[in-house]
Amino acid sequence: MEIISGGVCAAKGFKANGVHCGIRKNRSKRDLALIFSEVKANAAAVYTTNLVKGAPLLVTKKHLESGKAQAIICNSGNANTCNANGIEIAEQMSDLTAKALNIDADDIVVASTGVIGQPLEIAPIENGLPELVKGLDDNGSLSAAEAIMTTDTVDKQVAVEFSIGGKVCRMGGIAKGSGMIHPNMATMLVFITTDAAISSEMLSAALSSDITNTFNMVSIDGDTSTNDMVTVLANGLAGNKEISSFDDDYATFITALNTVTVNLCRMIAGDGEGATKLLECKVSGADNLGTAKTVAKSVICSSLLKAAMFGADANWGRVLCAIGYSKAEVDVTKIDVSFKSAKGEIAVCKNGAGIDFSEEKAKEILLEKEIEILVDLNSGEYDSCAWGCDLTYDYVKINGDYRT
Repeated sequence: MEIISGGVCAAKGFKANGVHCGIRKNRSKRDLALIFSEVKANAAAVYTTNLVKGAPLLVTKKHLESGKAQAIICNSGNANTCNANGIEIAEQMSDLTAKALNIDADDIVVASTGVIGQPLEIAPIENGLPELVKGLDDNGSLSAAEAIMTTDTVDKQVAVEFSIGGKVCRMGGIAKGSGMIHPNMATMLVFITTDAAISSEMLSAALSSDITNTFNMVSIDGDTSTNDMVTVLANGLAGNKEISSFDDDYATFITALNTVTVNLCRMIAGDGEGATKLLECKVSGADNLGTAKTVAKSVICSSLLKAAMFGADANWGRVLCAIGYSKAEVDVTKIDVSFKSAKGEIAVCKNGAGIDFSEEKAKEILLEKEIEILVDLNSGEYDSCAWGCDLTYDYVKINGDYRT
């Protein structure tokens, strides 16, 4: 498994582009993205668990009933959610894109991200499509990644190369996500492409399995949004024998998918709104996987701990507090806690109680950009990992005037 460049265009037969069509007021910001496969691909997707769902998700879910797709169209700056004509607009986006690409509208994945409850006009999208389609390029991943950003400060893309049945396969993805992010799919849009041949049923199984340990383990602020979606397109152009069962080839595919998704998770968490640090909570020694995941989620979601990490304050009691209200069945008297970064590692809690440690050394460790919160439950062999970020003054500034 090798990390390569190319994002969603790394795999054979995929092109992408992103343009400014006028949805966003800032003309320097791209706001319309397109990903296109030269051939129809098998497809799978997962969606937000929020009961309020954006119209694009409802349209996409209907389109993917066939397990097939050939293109993804996504706008930023407007979520097309809670709009009386939202479904109509999403379907128009599909129809216009399909006509421009000369493909079936049912083979279009539609996505939107941005402000909720703001009417979305179809005119900018219709006017921007000719330029968007004309500019499709096998080096267009970056422009597409930029076009789906909202409060993101950096583009998020990754790709890997791997082998299945002697055939070289590639997989790549782009993502957006900075705020309104909480376990169970939240405000993130992730688009993944691969030239590996895999049935839509196995693709769906792979994605559903993977997100439980990746995207559902990311939290920025505890808010689950309305437009979250992860979509994977597999066009089979690598030429491997189609994966149709839970065999060794499927295991290789899962590894590739997990490599892509974990990298994107870290990018999303590290670019949280106002964030200065990437936090990674690694839980070990649990007596079952559910407990490990529950503890990791609870710690990474703690606003008090996130604030302490912003201040480089080794307030380990907040870790124990978060574990205590997580409702996980743990023996508190066995819990060990350490903080780790590029500056080293320091133990701060042993068997559920504080131990002597150097506050100066701890602060040096916690001033780094990437921090690991290590929790050992000392009760079993299961582990889990969750990702988040620190909570800063800028988070409030960003969200205080986000709409206006």
